[in-house]
Amino acid sequence: MSSKALEKTPKLTLVSDEDAHSLPAWTYNDPDFMAIEKEKIFLPSWQVAGHISDIPNVGDYVTFTMFGELAVVVRGKDGKIRAFHNVCRHRAARLVDGDSGNCGRQITCPYHAWTFQLDGQLTGVPYLEDYENFDRADHGLIPIEVDTFAGFIFIRFRDGGPKLSDYMGPIEEELGIYRTAEMKPLRKVGARVREVNWKNACDNYVDALHIRVAHDGLNGLLGESYTLTIDRDVHKIFSNVQPTKMAKVSNAAYRKILPHVDHLPEERQQMWTYYKLWPNLMFDVYADQVDFMQFIPLTPTSCLLRENAYGLPDDRREMKLARYLNWRINRIVNREDKDLIERVQAGMGSSSFATGPFGKNEICLRHFAKQMRETIPLARKPEKPSAAEIEAELHS
Repeated sequence: MSSKALEKTPKLTLVSDEDAHSLPAWTYNDPDFMAIEKEKIFLPSWQVAGHISDIPNVGDYVTFTMFGELAVVVRGKDGKIRAFHNVCRHRAARLVDGDSGNCGRQITCPYHAWTFQLDGQLTGVPYLEDYENFDRADHGLIPIEVDTFAGFIFIRFRDGGPKLSDYMGPIEEELGIYRTAEMKPLRKVGARVREVNWKNACDNYVDALHIRVAHDGLNGLLGESYTLTIDRDVHKIFSNVQPTKMAKVSNAAYRKILPHVDHLPEERQQMWTYYKLWPNLMFDVYADQVDFMQFIPLTPTSCLLRENAYGLPDDRREMKLARYLNWRINRIVNREDKDLIERVQAGMGSSSFATGPFGKNEICLRHFAKQMRETIPLARKPEKPSAAEIEAELHS
């Protein structure tokens, strides 16, 4: 990162020595700590399920799974978007399959054919007369909180956090510039397992210092113009695509071919912007497209990278090629990042490592660690605390 970029970086006030150090290594591989994360962080958090353009028609649905919770988001007959637990009220069978699909004008359980309307009402029960004191109104699908923002569909399994408008407030104006609500999917939602703790993957996303060292292609595209800022709880990294001596063929072609986008201001025509929202959501914003990414915990040492890309309808050959090159450049970056985070995860299991220092300019890493410590105070412990302390934290 250039000294010029660092000058633009807000100074972080050091209130204690812990602010200058990473989270302890045990929090990156411990099942008890992950159980606390589930309760304190993830169940009350907003998660992207998809985009309104993923479910344009009646009966279209997308699914989302996290910590054993199964969700289905479906477009109703009245055009409304609703979310439910993807679980039959009879014998708990999963109702719909796959990442997306269309269930028609009702949802029928494949196990015993209980039938639910798209608003969640139970309307069909074979052998109804066999059930005692049974009222179909008591057995509709269990709703999940759902809301939309800038075209993206968000759900959360438990109340308790901020309203979605407050959560997304720091990036509302900038996303509006890109007209994300009007975008269409460029591909289907993809998911890949990463053999690392979710925090490890999130740390890497906002670690700008490794760009020059480990991403020759990305560094050749963006040069040293990376800038980091924090607005409330949103981390932002942005840079302009620049002509550099290090640019590789795909990078140079992308910069040259990317066409002008009329609704964007001139300073955003070749700007790449990355947003990281608490706890595990990212938006990659480009002139040609917008991607979302999530690192969803699977185990203490593995997570699921879930992502998709969206763009405004644009039949220009140059735009189609720019989007292909964008995908190609980022595919290489993702492969490089996979190696990096797996190296870190391996080191986290070593007895030689407990915690590492943060540089003053690593403001996003510092802030995320602070968020973790404030949400789960046990993250301040240099070593795993006692079972009694963990139990108390889990139920506090």
